[in-house]
Amino acid sequence: MTIIELSFRLILSFVLLLALTRIMGRKEISQMTFFNFVSAIAIGTLGASLAIDSSISVRNGVIALVGWTIFTIAMGVIDLKSKAFRKAVEGKPRVVVRKGEVMDAELSKVRLDLDALNVLLRKKNVFSIKEVDYAIFETDGTLSVMKKEKHQPLTKGDQQTFTSLSPTPQVAMPTALIEDGNIVMNSLRELHLDESWLKEQLTSQGITDMTDVFYAEIQKDGTLAVDRYNDVLN
Repeated sequence: MTIIELSFRLILSFVLLLALTRIMGRKEISQMTFFNFVSAIAIGTLGASLAIDSSISVRNGVIALVGWTIFTIAMGVIDLKSKAFRKAVEGKPRVVVRKGEVMDAELSKVRLDLDALNVLLRKKNVFSIKEVDYAIFETDGTLSVMKKEKHQPLTKGDQQTFTSLSPTPQVAMPTALIEDGNIVMNSLRELHLDESWLKEQLTSQGITDMTDVFYAEIQKDGTLAVDRYNDVLN
């Protein structure tokens, strides 16, 4: 391979990788799931092969890069449309600490040991598992932590909330009840709620058709926060 050919391949590979990663979107970097990780490694390997492997023609290298990008984008579209597909590919968040108690079975499912859990908690400024109300191991490998109320700093807003709560269901943590227009039945059952309660809450906010709802989440005080499809688009 001559210097000119090597330079051409390097420049072409750099430009292609930059353009294709921009097309694929920022999720590849900002929300690195297992599939995103595999995809990023594959794209980098293909780009490196195009740049320095003379046994691979420029045409085949470009076709491989573009083809893998199309495959990744297609998977992303299906991921957006199908919750079942998303769960199969990316898995689901796991509650690893509940009410100060480590969930051994869940910890085992995500291949996380106690030392690693404590490291992740310390990064969230939590130095005792007993301070944790809920800790959720996300699909991108990060840990989301909600401390018990007595370990949270009290704000003026909290004081106002305590005096104005209505007799609505109280929940330990905000929980999704509707995603992409579909009811999350598992969440309803776990919170001992039913569809009639959910429909009543939506009706009180002027929503008669559940398919108009992009996302609905019950808050800690029992109120329902709703995002409609048109709100998301705007």
